[in-house]
Amino acid sequence: MDGFAGWDPDNRLRIRIICSRPYHALFMRNMLIRPSAGELANFKDPDYVIYNAGQNKADPSIEGVGSDTCVALNFGASEMVILGTEYAGEMKKGVFTIMNYLMPKKGVLSMHCSANEGDSNDVSLFFGLSGTGKTTLSADPRRALIGDDEHCWTDKGIFNIEGGCYAKCIDLSREKEPEIFDAIRFGSVLENTIQDERTHEVDYSDSTITENTRASYPIEFIDNAKVPCIGDHPKHIIFLTCDAFGVLPPVSRLTPEQAMYHFISGYTAKVAGTEVGVTEPQATFSACYGAAFLVWHPTKYAEQLAARMKQHGSDAWLVNTGWSGGGFGVGSRMPLKYTRAIIDAIHSGELANVHYHTDPVFGVAIPDSCPGVPAKILEPRKTWKDEAAFDVAAKDLAKKFHDNFETYADQASNAIRNAGPTI
Repeated sequence: MDGFAGWDPDNRLRIRIICSRPYHALFMRNMLIRPSAGELANFKDPDYVIYNAGQNKADPSIEGVGSDTCVALNFGASEMVILGTEYAGEMKKGVFTIMNYLMPKKGVLSMHCSANEGDSNDVSLFFGLSGTGKTTLSADPRRALIGDDEHCWTDKGIFNIEGGCYAKCIDLSREKEPEIFDAIRFGSVLENTIQDERTHEVDYSDSTITENTRASYPIEFIDNAKVPCIGDHPKHIIFLTCDAFGVLPPVSRLTPEQAMYHFISGYTAKVAGTEVGVTEPQATFSACYGAAFLVWHPTKYAEQLAARMKQHGSDAWLVNTGWSGGGFGVGSRMPLKYTRAIIDAIHSGELANVHYHTDPVFGVAIPDSCPGVPAKILEPRKTWKDEAAFDVAAKDLAKKFHDNFETYADQASNAIRNAGPTI
C-alpha cells in the first residue's frame, strides 16, 4: 500500500507498506494520505518502506534482539521492520518517528498534537497523551478539523502528517461524541472492541480486552474536516492533562516559560484499571507529549516551539480533563461539558479578558470566572472537603514534577527551570 505522510507538498514523504495482513494495509490506507490515481501512477520509489510481518516472531538469538517482539527503524536504509506484534499503531507511530527525525533537521517542528480551525481561520493545537481528550476536543462541530494526532509547523503554517484519525472509543456514544461516532462506517477499522456475533452491533462500553479500544477512519469521514489538512499559524496552544490527583485547575494560562516547562514535562496520570498492575493513580511524564517517538533531545523541539510561539504571538493554556474534588476514587472526573465550555471560552477570547490569580504552588494563572463553568470548579482547593489534604497532594505532585524535570534541567534555561512548581 502506497501513501503520503504530510499534506504539505514541500515536506511530504512517500511511504510504502508491505504487510502480510490485509487488516494492516487497510489501517494504513486510512492513516496515510491516499494518493490520487495520477499520483499513484507516478509514485516512483518510496522514501521509506515499512515491512510488517507482525504474525511472525523475532529471533532473540540474533544480536540486538531482546525478545520475540522487535520494531526496528533504520534511518540509513530508510526501512522499518515489525515482528512479533500485530498492533497496527506501530506503523503509524513509526512514520511519526521518521518525521520527528527529518523535519527538525529542516527547521520544521514536528508535534504530537491535534488541530482545528475556526471561521476566522484561527488555529488551535491540542497537545496531550492518550486519554486526555485530544481527539475528542479537537472534533468540534463549530470548527474544522485539521487533524487529530500528528502535525508539523513550518514558516507557512501547520500541516497534518496523516490522512486519517485514530480515536479511543471506550464508552463512545453519539450523544457525547457525535462526530467520532458517525465517522465509524464502512472502511473504518475497530480494534479491541466487542461486537454482537449476530447483529454486529458494537458494545463500546465493553472493556473485556482492554480499555484502549480504538477506531481508525479516513479524516474525510469527519463531516467538518478541512481537506487539504493545512492551516495558518496557531493562535492557541492547549496542553491537555488528565490529573488523577485532583490538584491542577481545570484551566490556567501559561507564560512562555511555563509553556516550555509543561511541554518538556508532558504530564498526565494513569488510573487504576487502564493498565495491568496499575492499582492507584500514577504520575506519568512524557517529554513533548510523545517521548517514545522523539529522536532528538526534547529541548530541540521545545526551543523550536518557543521560537514559533513568540514569532506568531500564540497563547498557551493548560487544561485539566482529570479529577475534581479529590483524586481518583474520591473526587469525580471533570464533566466534558465544562471542558468544552472552557475550550469555547478560549476560542471566543472571553477567557483572556477575565480576572486571574496565581496558583501558590504551580505558579500558573487561574481565571476567577469562565462562561459556562461554576466558579468553584475553577479553584481546585475549594472543591476538596479536606483542604489540608489538598495541600499535601499539591506538594506531592509538585515534587513529582521537580524530580522528573531534573532529567532535562542541564539543557534548560534558568527561566524555564524557574517556571516549574514551588516545592
